[in-house]
Amino acid sequence: MADAHDEAHGFYKLSWLKRIGYGAGDMAQNFIYQNVSGFISFFYTDVYIIGNNPKSAPNIQATLMFVVRIIDVIWDPIVGAFVDKHNPRWGKYRTYLVVAGFPLCILAVLCYCNMFQGSVIYAVITYTLLQICYTLTNVPYGALNASMTRDSDEIAILTSTRMTMANIASFFVWTCFPIVTKLLAREKIKWGIILFNFIGSLPGIIIMPFVPTIKRKIGKKNVFYLFGVIGIVGYGLLYLFSHMGLNDKDTNVWMLVANFIKSTGLTTCTGFMWALVPEVISYGEYTTGRRIAGIVNALTGIFFKLGFAIGGALPGYIISWTGYDSTKEIKGEDGGNSYTTNAGAWFHAMIIYGVVGFALLVFCFIVSKERVVMDEKEADNVKVSDLFVEFVRNGPLRVVALYFVTSFWCMNMHNSSVGWFYKMNGQSALAKEGIRWCVAVIPAILMVLMIVIIAFYNLTDDKMEEIEKEIERRHHKNDDLA
Repeated sequence: MADAHDEAHGFYKLSWLKRIGYGAGDMAQNFIYQNVSGFISFFYTDVYIIGNNPKSAPNIQATLMFVVRIIDVIWDPIVGAFVDKHNPRWGKYRTYLVVAGFPLCILAVLCYCNMFQGSVIYAVITYTLLQICYTLTNVPYGALNASMTRDSDEIAILTSTRMTMANIASFFVWTCFPIVTKLLAREKIKWGIILFNFIGSLPGIIIMPFVPTIKRKIGKKNVFYLFGVIGIVGYGLLYLFSHMGLNDKDTNVWMLVANFIKSTGLTTCTGFMWALVPEVISYGEYTTGRRIAGIVNALTGIFFKLGFAIGGALPGYIISWTGYDSTKEIKGEDGGNSYTTNAGAWFHAMIIYGVVGFALLVFCFIVSKERVVMDEKEADNVKVSDLFVEFVRNGPLRVVALYFVTSFWCMNMHNSSVGWFYKMNGQSALAKEGIRWCVAVIPAILMVLMIVIIAFYNLTDDKMEEIEKEIERRHHKNDDLA
């Protein structure tokens, strides 16, 4: 049982129901947002055919991804300051899970609606509103974990639980969504890309639960070093095997092995990095006396959205420059893409995922409890400019922000391009090479950069223990004075 003194100062021990309930929030957002962000590039170029021109569709799609996500980068600090400044009746952070989560689910479905096929205006409106609602859901959700406890071990378990559940959702998105759309379209299922995605989702489910133990054994930064190298090896093998034509085969085992290695590295690094966010929040409180979790999560949101913007746009530009043509006939029985081009199947499948996603958001709202938040006097003083001030004075936050932009660029660059990776038959040699660079070469370079960046992170476990104890001491002193 948790020590009453520790709990009085925010060092709460969490039940598994609360851990799973919190993780359900990330699972929900993966069901909804990752579904759209992962498949929308292929949907716009090969199903919706944005602009009604197959040859210009990749360029239009890429520009849309970049511009809308840059707008979202500007929206993040506004949301962060708003969330920190207000205390809604249903909870400072929990409220937005349902208030913003419901329209988020509706807009995800509308993004896959083909009623206005090829319309750039419709795509711009629905995708922009989706991004706005996602930020209004995700920024408060990201701040919620730091409001549940100060205990660093509990936060590590909470983050591991969250990312395990997020990766279970990734399995249902990347593996099951293409199957559901194929079934709804009443088309034959080709298993190449589905098995590729399935294998890629396994490390997040199998390995993430053991990351807290691995961290205790080898240290926090060594987790990033070890799995970063593993990811680089996986990307190298994907590039090599694709040059050998192995991705033209429907169920080639070596492509699956390469993707498992890649995903082991990437998923662990991008999952475990969320455990750093509560640390930089506590560091900010340690140096300033204010726990502005919403502002810090908005800052990390700015940089991961920037990474998403680059990673989502660059593949479209590259495949356009190298001559990708979505109308090219796919030759051979084994080659080809398993994503259907039946627009109605995408729309109806997203309705199913949207309903499940909202149910999970409601569960997270009910179970998660906020216990460590700033008081109303502090909240009244929160300004958007605090975001920039905090970024300048919080050195560890700058490192985390740079790691976020690089890692999300890496992840989204790869994920956005997988649909084209299994549709390379019939493309020119230059177009094939452009796809390989999107799937493997550029992400491998970015993972090298991620290893370099994390080397500058200086909040060790011992340092964090000192910081949390000092914050506790200050609160205890204030209680005595009161």
